[in-house]
Amino acid sequence: MDPILKLALQTLEQNKQAIIFAPSRASAEKSAEEIAKLTTFSLPELEQEILKVASTPTKQCRKLSHVIKKGVAFHHAGLLQKQKELVEDEFRVGKIKIICATPTLAAGLSLPVFRVIIKSLKRFSGSWGMDWIPVLEYLQMAGRAGRPEYEKFGEAVCIAKDEAEKEEIHERYILGKPEAIYSKLAVEPVLRTYLLSLISSGIIRDRASMKEFFTQTFWAHQFKDMQKLESIMERMLHLLEEWGFITIVSPANAGFVSANEVNQEKLRPTLIGKRVSELYLDPLTARHIVDCVAKFDQNKNAFSLLQMISHTLEMRPLLRVKSKEQDSIQEELTKRYDFLLKEEPSAYDLEYDDFVSSIKTALFFNSWIEEKDEDFLLEKYDIRPGEIRVKQETADWLLYAAEELASLHDHKSAAKEIRKLRLRVEYGVKEELLPLLKLQGIGRVRARKLVMHNLRDLGDLKKAGLTTLSQLLGKAVAESVVKQLGQEVQEVPQGKRKGQTSILKY
Repeated sequence: MDPILKLALQTLEQNKQAIIFAPSRASAEKSAEEIAKLTTFSLPELEQEILKVASTPTKQCRKLSHVIKKGVAFHHAGLLQKQKELVEDEFRVGKIKIICATPTLAAGLSLPVFRVIIKSLKRFSGSWGMDWIPVLEYLQMAGRAGRPEYEKFGEAVCIAKDEAEKEEIHERYILGKPEAIYSKLAVEPVLRTYLLSLISSGIIRDRASMKEFFTQTFWAHQFKDMQKLESIMERMLHLLEEWGFITIVSPANAGFVSANEVNQEKLRPTLIGKRVSELYLDPLTARHIVDCVAKFDQNKNAFSLLQMISHTLEMRPLLRVKSKEQDSIQEELTKRYDFLLKEEPSAYDLEYDDFVSSIKTALFFNSWIEEKDEDFLLEKYDIRPGEIRVKQETADWLLYAAEELASLHDHKSAAKEIRKLRLRVEYGVKEELLPLLKLQGIGRVRARKLVMHNLRDLGDLKKAGLTTLSQLLGKAVAESVVKQLGQEVQEVPQGKRKGQTSILKY
């Protein structure tokens, strides 16, 4: 018998609970299915409860419902947040006995786990292939077992494929020391974001206050070489100035500027720099958006804007292009090349792989706003419902930021298109459904049903009457819609969101 299955069954025989950590989502799901076949539990109420979480259950939802009925579950970032919470809650009360999970479950949760089983201590690391995970990650996973509020002791079991790997695991993880922790400020995107924020808030006013602030940080404590740190910060300052987010105001009127006068130069945020800071954007992303929006015109389309936000650090991890997809993605890129707002980098450029991944990510978003369902997206792009929600939230943030930056630069047509696209991404709809979506109770499915019956706007709904609407939407929703239509229709103010009754005018 497979050692994972054997250990899982031994845990159940002891009336204990376990977490099995798998290296991938597919592996976690497969392990859960294999264990579920061997258990004797029957929890039909949980099976139905997990299906009710999603408005339209997907293949993944049905797969989870089948295993959860047998007291087993899988847990990874592809699940909806409510599904993850349900799995965790039912594990705490003891109904779910085994969770097969990716390492996302390893930190921040205290659960009644007697045994942690680690299926593999290697992960795929891009061009380097499979590599050993950090010791800290192993400790996080192993640390889920034997929590003092639940168990007197716990067991962490690593699976080795042979004797040599067993020795390697013992040496590397049982006897090994955790890696050193390094300050996040050493990462340039973090540094330039915080530097702009500190200047915008007035905490840093000149180079002297900048040096004083950063001298007190953990980054400086680790780095020790303040002269090198100052040169890094100086480079960041000049980047922010070049991008138009700060101004460096010299006290000298003209001519030679002494070193003392340089230190007295005032650091001031520009209007756009202050807004970028308020939006919590990486300044590099903000510059990218500003450049792209400036090139947006009537010849561009939704895909142009979707690829713009997909080619940002904030959208990572992007949807990775598999070897078998290379040709099809290149074909899609060729068809949409004229819609790109920035030129395609050279195939020899270090960022080319990220660029191609941004194309796949944009194609996923494009399918979503063309009303493709979640099962189609899983099959086509290997993206699960939970990941779709995370990508939607990130896209909403980036599109809102893009709309703000477009307005500040007086790019009105771009701001208008971004505003529409933001709603389309939120609901996953074609543009023709937008007039209906600001009615409370009308979402993607009901709006499509109305349009299919030639009810395309508020005027059509008013003419249809309660009887027709009840047949299409159900009595309660129809009555709500009729009531809303009796109200005055107003333009949606800035910040109005889903569920409000005002109708957006384009």
